[in-house]
Amino acid sequence: MATRGSRSEKVKRIFQQFDNNRDGGLNRDEMAALVVAVNPRVKFSDEQINAILDEVFRTYGEFIDGEKGLTYDGLLRTYDDGAGDVDRDFDALGLELYPDENKGASIVSEASSSSIADERVTESQRKQRTTAWAGSPHHEIVFDDTWKLVDELEILLKRLQAKQAKTGKFKSDNFDAYSDAGWSRELGPSAELSEKKVYWEETGPDYGIFVKELGALRSRADGARSREEAFDGQMAIGRVLYEHQLFKEALISFKRSCELQPMDVRPHFRAGNCLYVLGKYKEAKEEFLLALEAAEAGGNQWGYLLPQIYVNLGIALEGEGMVLSACEYYREAAILCPTHFRALKLLGSALFGVGEYRAAAKALEEAIFMKTDYADAHCDLGSALHALGEDERAIEVFQKAIDLKPGHVDALYNLGGLYMDLGRFQRASEMYTRVLAVWPNHWRAQLNKAVSLLGAGETEEAKKALKEALKMTNRVELHDAIYHLKQLQKKKVKSNGGANGEGAFVIVEPSKFKTVGEKTTLRQDLGSAIQIRAFQRITRLSRCNVDLLKKEMNEIDVPVTYSGGGGPQKSIRKPNLEGILRRLLSFLKPETFQGAVKAINERILSVLDETGSGRVDLGMFYAVLAPICNGPPNKRKRIAFDALLWRPVNEGSSQIRKVDAVQYIKWLRAIYVPSHGISEILEVHGETDSSMVSFSEFLTMFDDPDWGFGIMSTLLKLENGDRNRHGRRVCAVCRYPVIGSRFREVKSHFSLCNQCYSEGKVPPSFKQDEYKFKEYGSEAEAMKDKCMYFTLQSHESP
Repeated sequence: MATRGSRSEKVKRIFQQFDNNRDGGLNRDEMAALVVAVNPRVKFSDEQINAILDEVFRTYGEFIDGEKGLTYDGLLRTYDDGAGDVDRDFDALGLELYPDENKGASIVSEASSSSIADERVTESQRKQRTTAWAGSPHHEIVFDDTWKLVDELEILLKRLQAKQAKTGKFKSDNFDAYSDAGWSRELGPSAELSEKKVYWEETGPDYGIFVKELGALRSRADGARSREEAFDGQMAIGRVLYEHQLFKEALISFKRSCELQPMDVRPHFRAGNCLYVLGKYKEAKEEFLLALEAAEAGGNQWGYLLPQIYVNLGIALEGEGMVLSACEYYREAAILCPTHFRALKLLGSALFGVGEYRAAAKALEEAIFMKTDYADAHCDLGSALHALGEDERAIEVFQKAIDLKPGHVDALYNLGGLYMDLGRFQRASEMYTRVLAVWPNHWRAQLNKAVSLLGAGETEEAKKALKEALKMTNRVELHDAIYHLKQLQKKKVKSNGGANGEGAFVIVEPSKFKTVGEKTTLRQDLGSAIQIRAFQRITRLSRCNVDLLKKEMNEIDVPVTYSGGGGPQKSIRKPNLEGILRRLLSFLKPETFQGAVKAINERILSVLDETGSGRVDLGMFYAVLAPICNGPPNKRKRIAFDALLWRPVNEGSSQIRKVDAVQYIKWLRAIYVPSHGISEILEVHGETDSSMVSFSEFLTMFDDPDWGFGIMSTLLKLENGDRNRHGRRVCAVCRYPVIGSRFREVKSHFSLCNQCYSEGKVPPSFKQDEYKFKEYGSEAEAMKDKCMYFTLQSHESP
């Protein structure tokens, strides 16, 4: 990565290249020439050029020198704020650094003396070194005495590093060797943090001495002649510590700076960065909000920082799992700075994270258009294209990400998943092998490698891979997979081409599946209930007590709005709704909560927000959630009814309008049983029935098996029994252990699991005109049934 010094020199060369009249500024014509030159593939219209120039000259007004235009410091600021890529632009223009511009002070590997006075550097060396950490012109040191603090602190750091290096306690790893789960590694200007991750030993005596000496420097800063000089000193100390990745110590200085100048944006911004790196996302968010408040109160003074504050605030929200809220801030950053490719990339990745794939692809394509070598953006675009079904293009984009960064774990892993979905198991296995070469303890890659090998017919290799995965983690799914492999070997089942090694099967039409006994679930009902149960698991709503919905209704204050049709609603924007979900699902980790929000956005919010306004009827949302939350079934129905009463059109009454009840049932079916509900939902518009419905009448409508949500009884059966195992019995089709209900065919005596029964799969060796199944919730039920059968047989014997 280029040092801060080389970056500034590159910006200077770019500036000189376009300062044609040599007046020390870039006027509108010169800036227009620069914009066109660094974007050779883009054909700008005059309107687009003028819009870009208006934004630049407005945002960086403090750096506009009359008719001369944008100064060098202003151009440097635009690059520091992420509005462009210095290295890309420098290369695109075919420029070179002057021979003497790369010469500078080299980093001293060891302290040559224990005396601070003996280690003073020359003025030119000090300025050269300072440029490596002074992120941009507005962070320059103001007071001379602050330079002394910086010099002494850097000497202390070199001494500590030298001592820890001798004992082997100082370590440095490459960030690129690993792949983050999120999209939030970029904090502040791109050159601010080194690509090397530094590990300091913070428990030894050497570090204790360093902290003591650092405390003395802080005290000197606080003892300055004025509050402004103390602030200058603390900020400089914090910046030095931040660059050296001593984030806890840097945070102390930035917090002290906040106390000295509460309305200055910079210390809040820097403190937020430190807190994010330390994993304290909530506190980081609060600091960024304070920075935003100060920036907005300060008018144009801090306008240049607003895009970066929005970006980092979004990043902190993502750390908390609040992806919908993060999207709002990324959009604001992109609006303020249209060339901010990082904001667009983060927006695209966040939109992908909530299931809005088309919008995600558009944002990511714009980011790549501005920065063609953006590997992370290519990776996330590949995922979005795969979700949209554009698989061949997705493969090309993933491969581009890997070409740009061969060790990009996310791209390799996701491309492996894409190959798995396409049935190209050998290629998938190769991708997972490459993931493991970079990240040897990636247990999911190891498990997926085993599954892909199994799909490729390499059973022995799959078995070895599973055993390796078992060494990495002891998760129950690995034990099930190993047992599955043993069953396949035992039965010597031929692969049917499925990725999970299913045996051969035939699919029987629904009319040929018959049930024995009233308790046996119909195949079609079970299929729908399984999908709802899967949704409960993804969202963890089955762990959310339904009483919490009632509590939210009682405590939240939502203003009444009016829809296009004029009816009053308590509607709420999606990001605000995400905050409610966070309270309801407070027990979830951020990454799990992200998955829950994505599922809810795709399945529920996309239906309730039929106009695409970004707002949702909150009462209807509560009512739709209630049936799948945790709690007795009657209470779930009661709270669904109460949620409909809570809406403004019914508020204050003990009954709801029949039209609202009908609409609610149709929403339920459209969301949870879409094959039955989508066509019916159109019928509710224009409903004029003014009759009212009591709770008992509502229950009758709700429980109707044909027109209501009668499938809830099947869902309850799954909730109560989906952890039941049936000894060592396995499904005759998929060969996995039977979990939940077991469906036994009464004539041929083979058994199916929930999933295979709902899909109508049967072994090809059992061809019958019709199949009769009896459902057993547990082996105790099966044993009881068997005993009754033998009892009847003995009574019938002469």
